[in-house]
Amino acid sequence: MRSTTAYYGLVAAVGVERLVELVVDRRNRRWAAEQGGVETGVGHYPAMVALHTGLLAGCVLEVSRARRPFVPAVGWPAVAGVVAAQGLRWWCIRTLGRQWSTRIVVIPGAQRVTSGPYRVIPHPNYVAVATEGVALPLAHSAGVTATVFTVLNAVLLRHRIRLEDEALRSLRPGTTAEEETPERS
Repeated sequence: MRSTTAYYGLVAAVGVERLVELVVDRRNRRWAAEQGGVETGVGHYPAMVALHTGLLAGCVLEVSRARRPFVPAVGWPAVAGVVAAQGLRWWCIRTLGRQWSTRIVVIPGAQRVTSGPYRVIPHPNYVAVATEGVALPLAHSAGVTATVFTVLNAVLLRHRIRLEDEALRSLRPGTTAEEETPERS
């Protein structure tokens, strides 16, 4: 099998994973709305969707158009980074349960989640996003895509984290996974 075929398969798998996230997000936002959840920061969401879609498209286009090679010394660790990012992302989703969303949704009076990866990292899902944004392109030497995504993602996350932290200040401190209700990604 050619390395590009395997790489396109990896990019497609990440794309399918994103679609699964949207299904989980929709279900969780419906539940959050029933609980009185309030979405904030909606203005940046289309840019975030475009950026993440651009990451996937950029990976495929850069590798196909610029004929980027698979370099095992970089590619295999990058693939491991992609897998680790997915593991961290789904740990976040599992920890937040119905609170997880791709959007910023807060239920008034809910407790802030401080269990799982949130015990050690304030925004672990964004660590997963940043890791994936570098690792997925570099798995097949798409350095331009990795750089552009990383710069744009840093700008977007700076704004989003500020909005999210502001929204989360309304929550009561600390909870365990069993006590949670909607909150953050």
